[in-house]
Amino acid sequence: MIGFALDMDGTVYHGERPIEGVKEFIDNLIANNIPFRFITNNSSHSRSFYGDRLRRMGFNIRDEDVLTSTIATLRFLKEERAGKTVCPVATEDVMAEIVASGVPLATWDQNPDIVLFTYDTTIDYAKINAIYHALANGSELVVTHPDDVCPSESGYDIDVGPFITMFESLSGRKATVVGKPNRLILDMAALEMGVPADKIVMAGDRLSTDIQMAVDAGCSSILVLSGETDRALLEASGLKPTFVYNSVADVDIFDIMDTLSTNHLN
Repeated sequence: MIGFALDMDGTVYHGERPIEGVKEFIDNLIANNIPFRFITNNSSHSRSFYGDRLRRMGFNIRDEDVLTSTIATLRFLKEERAGKTVCPVATEDVMAEIVASGVPLATWDQNPDIVLFTYDTTIDYAKINAIYHALANGSELVVTHPDDVCPSESGYDIDVGPFITMFESLSGRKATVVGKPNRLILDMAALEMGVPADKIVMAGDRLSTDIQMAVDAGCSSILVLSGETDRALLEASGLKPTFVYNSVADVDIFDIMDTLSTNHLN
C-alpha cells in the first residue's frame, strides 16, 4: 500500500480557486481507500482553517486529512522538547491552536526556553525585538518552516525564511526548523496514514521543499507544473522527481501504483 502526500497552494488550489480536476483525483483516492494527507508549510492559519477552505471548494475531507507545519512543530516540541516552556509568535487562530495543544507556555518576561516562530502575518517591530531579546538571553528558536516567500493572490509575500536568517545572524545559533524539506513532517504524515515513509508519494509544485524532501527521504515524488515550477526551473535544479505532470488532475493513481510496484520488484 502506498499513500499520497499533497502540497496545497499551487498543487491543489490557487488561493481560493481549486485547480481543475484535483477534486476528482481526491475523490478517487477516497473511493479506493488509498490514504492521503494534505501537507502545508503555511503556518499563518490553523488546521481547521484549511479543512474549511478545502470543504468550501468541494473536497470531501476532514480536518485530520490536513497536516500543517504548526501541527508538526507542536508534536515535535511535545516529543523532543518535553517540559520546555514556549513563547509563540503567531496569528490569533494559530495561537489558539498552540494553546489547545498543551505545550507549556511562557511570556517574554519569563525567559522562555523556546521561541516558537510561525508565519505570523501580524508581526511588528515590538515582536521582532522581543524575539531578539529572548534569543540573546538563551532561548532556542524553533520555526515551523523555512520558506522565503509565500504564494498570495497578488504574487508572493515575504515568509519566515528571511527572519530565520536575521535571527541566526544576531544570535550566532542555528534555528530548529520542522516543516518541508525537513522529513519530520513527512514521517508524521506517514504515521498518520499507517504507511511506511518510503511508500509515500509526495506531490507538489515547489522543488526546494516538496521535491527536495522526497529526495532526502528516499520516497517517490510527483512534480506538478501547476504552481511555482516550470520545466526550465526543473532542468536547472538538478533534482529528479519520479514523475512530472502538468497537474495532479493528470495523475492516474493506478498507473503510479503499477509503476512503483514494478520498479520495486526490479
